[in-house]
Amino acid sequence: MSAEPDDEQVTRWAQRAGRGDQQAAAAFVRALQGPVWRFLAHLAGPAEADDLTQETFLRALRGLPGFAGRSAARTWVFTIARRVAVDHVRAATARPRVAALPDWQAAAEAAGAVTPGGDEAVTLRGMIAGLAPERREAFVATQVLGLSYAEAAEVCGCPVGTIRSRVARAREDLVAAWQGGARPARGNRVV
Repeated sequence: MSAEPDDEQVTRWAQRAGRGDQQAAAAFVRALQGPVWRFLAHLAGPAEADDLTQETFLRALRGLPGFAGRSAARTWVFTIARRVAVDHVRAATARPRVAALPDWQAAAEAAGAVTPGGDEAVTLRGMIAGLAPERREAFVATQVLGLSYAEAAEVCGCPVGTIRSRVARAREDLVAAWQGGARPARGNRVV
């Protein structure tokens, strides 16, 4: 298996794709498809990640002719992916949802439970999903996908210090949840 292409190579593919090079466009998508899917799976859920990844790349490919390369193409695509996730959440919350379960309360409690002796990766994934959206976004971007704090700040549209704070608070929430077997708090910390 070959090494992942670096940011400079991915950016060159994006620029060539913006000028009509179909092979560069394919290489650009292949290089970023997995990381974008993982990012979106953490932001919106694995069930939504395929469709949201496709929407992200549709938007990116349409925007490639205007991509000037002022930032790395990877950062640019993660910014698009974040907007796609935000649009998805907005649309989902605007639609009423009906549960076909007779005991919706028990089902909701079961969906959020951390099971003792369960698969730790599944438990951790659930705990990350339980973080406040801003903290989850910053944590996944930096700790799961490996973006620098500066790149994550650009993706999330906030200062680097805010990203650092969100990641630190996400870590605190996750440690507390792991030790206490409870889900992380979704709101601000109570001091």
